[in-house]
Amino acid sequence: MYLPSHFKSDDPAMAALVMRENPFASLISIDDAGLPFVTHLPLHLEERDSGFVLLGHCARPNPHWRYLQARPTAVATFLGPHAYQSPKVYPDLARVPTWNYLAVHCTVSAMLVDDPLAKDRLLKKLIGDHEPPYAQQWRDLGEDFAHKMLAGIMAFELEVVDLQCKLKLNQHRREAHAVMRAGYADGNDDERELGLWMDRLGMGAAAKTGEGQ
Repeated sequence: MYLPSHFKSDDPAMAALVMRENPFASLISIDDAGLPFVTHLPLHLEERDSGFVLLGHCARPNPHWRYLQARPTAVATFLGPHAYQSPKVYPDLARVPTWNYLAVHCTVSAMLVDDPLAKDRLLKKLIGDHEPPYAQQWRDLGEDFAHKMLAGIMAFELEVVDLQCKLKLNQHRREAHAVMRAGYADGNDDERELGLWMDRLGMGAAAKTGEGQ
């Protein structure tokens, strides 16, 4: 993606935070006709000695896993909070609107996981991310039901071989930070999240001290 230096983050911890807080990703492969093929799905992030690995699965009728088998290199993208930015945040009128957002793009190398026990372990990690109490219900459904459900999916591990993290928060326009932060505090859910990210990046201090106005 287009990545100006003032929006680029080289901190893996920041990228991991974006991915964990926004796990519903877009997995992009090349299909047999040479066109992009996209599946929207939750991915579980693991940090191993070798680096980041993303765990996920798709329905067996979904051809995506066959594309991963034929061409293991793919891209997984994560979109964090985003919001329109009015030029009213600036002290002068010669400005234009923009859109602030957080995004992580991962180039990955895919390995399919079709062993039932391995798929069960992978699913339990996803359950742990989103509804831990469901793990007991899953166990109580019985082995026959579990095997039937597991047979209907193909799981995969996506080793992250390259990563880009873009935190577009108007970092290069300090004169707007105080008004931006104040506006985000009273905004919608995405805007409030962007305000918290301003604080994480040390941009929120201007709103508290009046600096940058």
